[in-house]
Amino acid sequence: MNTLTKTGKDVTEIRLIMGLSLASMVIFINLYLVQGMLPLIADSFAVSKSHATLLLSVTSFTMAFSLLFFAVLSDRVGRKKPIIVSLYLLVILDCCAIFITEFNQLILLRMLQGVLLASVPAMAMAYFKDELGNKALLKAGAIYIAANSVGGIVGRLLGGSMSQYLDWQQAMVLLTVVSLVGVLTVTYLLPKNHFVKPEIELGKWPLKKSDFRGFCYHLADPKLRLIYLVGGLAFMVMVNQFSYIQLHLMDNPFNLGRFEVTLIFLCYLSGTYASYRSAKWVADLGLKRVFIYSVLALFLGTLLTLADNFTAIFIGFLISAFGFFLVHSSCNAWVAYRAKEHRAKATALYLCSYYLGAAIGGPYLLPFWNSWGWQGVVLGSVIALTILALVVLKLVHSKSQSGQLVLES
Repeated sequence: MNTLTKTGKDVTEIRLIMGLSLASMVIFINLYLVQGMLPLIADSFAVSKSHATLLLSVTSFTMAFSLLFFAVLSDRVGRKKPIIVSLYLLVILDCCAIFITEFNQLILLRMLQGVLLASVPAMAMAYFKDELGNKALLKAGAIYIAANSVGGIVGRLLGGSMSQYLDWQQAMVLLTVVSLVGVLTVTYLLPKNHFVKPEIELGKWPLKKSDFRGFCYHLADPKLRLIYLVGGLAFMVMVNQFSYIQLHLMDNPFNLGRFEVTLIFLCYLSGTYASYRSAKWVADLGLKRVFIYSVLALFLGTLLTLADNFTAIFIGFLISAFGFFLVHSSCNAWVAYRAKEHRAKATALYLCSYYLGAAIGGPYLLPFWNSWGWQGVVLGSVIALTILALVVLKLVHSKSQSGQLVLES
């Protein structure tokens, strides 16, 4: 009987990890598809390619603040229902994109999509924490972050393929089909959420003081504030470097085509590997060393691209992606472990900072790009990474009572 019970529990855990990982892939395909479609968007809506990069910024901006809303909602009604509803609404917006004819309309639609895209990132780690034991949580989180990177890769490569072979309407039809298949599968896989809210709380709406106290509680934690800043600065540099390197590779002397240029996103595979292995490395090396090595990798990878040949650029982005996803996986798990209450809000605050970094990074790097091209982007990135390094140094010198920077449960 115990064996059967254990087996049933294992199956439920597997379905949960698979379901949330697939949900994250649907989210990140939709988020990053436009990054691989910059040439098609520029041609279809008569805007410059550098102007088209702002689509990612506006989506990241609305996504960042919507994370806070979904964190509150999930603490009221649980995790599964908001995830499923938001995913089906996302499919509807994908269908609406087929009929978009003006860039301003596309900006508005992407802002609305950003709201829905926040659902899974805001609730996934809290969902895991509700259903899994501590031993399984770190591994589940690592697999989930790896799925994020796979979704980002697939979205960008799919966008590049669409840009090369399809027009806008055909591309959006294909996206709608891909999203719908993914959402139907997620609906089947996700097990019931056992999150329980006291009955006295269920009928209270709208927001009340305790909702805000949850956010204030985590913002009052100096270590969490530093972690939030680390994630935001790292993502600010990383995701926008991938936008501008496409524009660089399409110019002389590279002159790569619409699809060829998106192959740079295969460098995310090193990040997928880093995410998957992060749990073991954190356990073996400790967070202090992991953070330091990760920041060094971001610096090294960024500077290597100044050699300005395709091999150096590809290796540089492999190193940068490895360092970035190691930072992100470690931050994500650290927040989930440290938050003793209001867990969804703790994760939402981290991801809010993370996606605000992405939203700010595009406009921040744009004048560097306009003035000095890719060398300017590297300069702007080094400035931001220097600030990141200072924050990480402050974080790793913040000791716990045992004298070690550790994952705290």
